[in-house]
Amino acid sequence: MKNKAIALSLLMASLITMHSCKKDKSDTEADNALYSEVASTGYSYYQNGNVLPRVSPSPHGNFKLRFNAKALSALDSTGELPPGSSFPSGSIIVKEVFSGSSVSLYAVMKKDPSNDNAGNGWVWAEFNPDGSAAFSVVKKGDGCISCHSGTPNRDLTRTFDLH
Repeated sequence: MKNKAIALSLLMASLITMHSCKKDKSDTEADNALYSEVASTGYSYYQNGNVLPRVSPSPHGNFKLRFNAKALSALDSTGELPPGSSFPSGSIIVKEVFSGSSVSLYAVMKKDPSNDNAGNGWVWAEFNPDGSAAFSVVKKGDGCISCHSGTPNRDLTRTFDLH
């Protein structure tokens, strides 16, 4: 009986370990998939690609902001999202944060309300320049959403009101 209990305990520990490894792999795959979209071409820069200064209380430094075609389609003639409007699903917004003259971080929002990793309709992530996740999509915007929920409501984006 004691051997059965030990064997059962070892089996359970193995299953838990295998499940944890599988979850870690899928988390990494989700981050990698989003980074691949961020690294692709076809983005348009906000304000002609000028480096914009950090504005308090943002945790990000000086940055450039770019939009994929879906996100760009929601902007008005002034290049901004009108208050009360929303970005369509599939929109990607990338903030290229600079340290000196080089990009030190990519802060990313992807509008994907049906994604299991979405927080308030967006998938949130931050990536190092090498593509590794600095803030994984599995965190669902924890620590981002509260600051991005400002007024006026521009679908959790802040840049239009700060620049």
